Formats: sequence, structure tokens, C-alpha cells
Amino acid sequence: MSKIFLFTGILIFLFSASSFGQDRLVIPDTVLINGDTLLMLGDSILIDEPIKEIFWKTGGNYNLNIQQVALSNWAAGGSSSFALNSGVSLFANYKKDSKVWDTQLTVNLGFNRQGARSYQTRKTNDNFVFVSNYGRQISRLMYLSTQLDARTQLLPGYKYSKPAGSEFEIRTKISDLLSPGYLQSSTGLNLRKTYENKGKISMIVSPFTGRFTIVMNDSLSSVGAFGVIPGENVRAEAGMSFAVGLVDFKLMENVSWKADLNLFSNYESFGNMVVNFNSIIRLKVNKFISTRIETALIYDENVYIQQDDGSKKQAVQLQNLINFGISLDF
Repeated sequence: MSKIFLFTGILIFLFSASSFGQDRLVIPDTVLINGDTLLMLGDSILIDEPIKEIFWKTGGNYNLNIQQVALSNWAAGGSSSFALNSGVSLFANYKKDSKVWDTQLTVNLGFNRQGARSYQTRKTNDNFVFVSNYGRQISRLMYLSTQLDARTQLLPGYKYSKPAGSEFEIRTKISDLLSPGYLQSSTGLNLRKTYENKGKISMIVSPFTGRFTIVMNDSLSSVGAFGVIPGENVRAEAGMSFAVGLVDFKLMENVSWKADLNLFSNYESFGNMVVNFNSIIRLKVNKFISTRIETALIYDENVYIQQDDGSKKQAVQLQNLINFGISLDF
């Protein structure tokens, strides 16, 4: 009789615990009554524990690459050099019901030092990119989205030249923090598709885009650098934009591709495009070491590039980096 009461009590306890749906009930391997085995329950029983929803996904990557060449009494010639390139990429993505909010921050900085130059330490890589996109789902793959895109650099940039007949180089400041800075706000339709175990692709078409070119350095704004009116610090444009983004797209085992393309056309000169393209192909060796092939391409008809002969002209800006070094995901 006592066994029946005890068994009934255990069933009532199990039913009560499962009704709350939040506890894990741990039961010994056996329940003994007067030396007899009543139940064989194993190590533990999970009582209908609910799965906690996770709305935020955050993470990032840090990379560091160093190169050193040291020469002493080297008959073949050359000079000692040291190069450092470092970057961090952070993301915070939110998804709940029909709402999504993706934010990315990328900062890169690189230097090169060579002893045989007038200005031994020079900047080789410097960019700051912040992109935040908020959207509401209106169909299975389509979202109504608003995106904010901000780009600039952190340190002054210089053009190095050697006047005719001179043995020494001179440098001229051609850029600085927020000189230029670009701020673009757009609203439109966002097609988003996730490929299982492959990555994510996003395309945004925005007929309502505002683009602001910022030149805070007075010496640069006074000559109308980067398309601003001489003496002004901000140039505002209204137009249409189209953006395509690939997020950690898996090309093959241990090879991923991250890229974004942004096209903007001012309604006043519709058809003339401002082009920004960034690409990172990452070849992962192991948990801590990887090779990165980074490419950046920019074309802006309002930006005139100073040539070696002193003239200025419109041109495609291209940067390509191949780095091998430490890479940490977190």
C-alpha cells in the first residue's frame, strides 16, 4: 500500500513540475522502497523546458599582419622596412517577428616604415565604415528598409612628391578625419535571402536617398576638395541608390567572401554613378591564422586625383591588400 501512495506522489510531483515548464528534475538512477526497485529513471528527466528565444546575434573578427625586412651590409642593395596592418570588424544583428536590424562596423589601419625615405613612416591603409539597416518584412523575401551608411578615415593622408632638381620629397595633405566623410541615408525595398550553409545576400533599391559629403578641414574645403563648394563644409545631394551585399558567403571549404557594392546617382545628373565596392576574401588556415585578400574600388566624378606631374583629374581609386597573419573570431 505504501508503494502505491509513493508512486502516486511521484506522478503528482512530475505533473506539477511539467505544468510550470521551466525546471529540470533530476532523479536518482533507482528509487528503492524497502529494498525493492520501484522505478528505473536514468540520470535525469527534462520537464518540458521552454527554449529561450535569442533575438540578438553579435560577434566580430580582429586581424593583425606584420612584415619586417632587416638588411645590414647587403651587397644586393635595398633598405630595411617594417609594415603593419590591423583591422577589426564588428556586427550586431537583431531579428524578431517581422523586424530585422543589421549593423556592421569595419575599421582598418596600416603603416609602412622605410629607412631610406625623407618621410620614413607612411600610412598605407585607413578606412572607417559603419552601416546600419533596419527593415520590416512585407513578404517572404522582401523588406521595407531604411539604411544609414557612414564612411571616413581616421588619420591625415598625404601626397608625396619630389620637385624637379630637389633631393628631398615634400608632402601635401590631401585628406583628413571627416575630410572627406560620407553620410548616406536611404529608404526602399530590400530583398534578403539566406542560403543554408552558404551565407546571405541582400539587395536594396532606394529611390529616396540623401547623400552628404563632409569636408571639415578648412584648408581642403577652401579649395573645393571632394566636390564641396569652396569655403563650404557640406555638400548635400538627393538621388537614387542601389546596394548589394554578400555576408560571409562560403565559396568552398575554409574560403569565405564578404563584399558590398553601393551605387548612387544624383537626380540633377542622373546616370552618373558614384561607385563604392569593397571585397574581402578570407582563406582560413586554422582557428588563429588566415590569409585575407582585400579590395576597395571607388569612383566619384566630383573627386579629382592629384597626379605626379601636379595636375588633377577624375580617376578610379583602387586599393588591394594581401595579408597573412593572426585572425581572431569572437
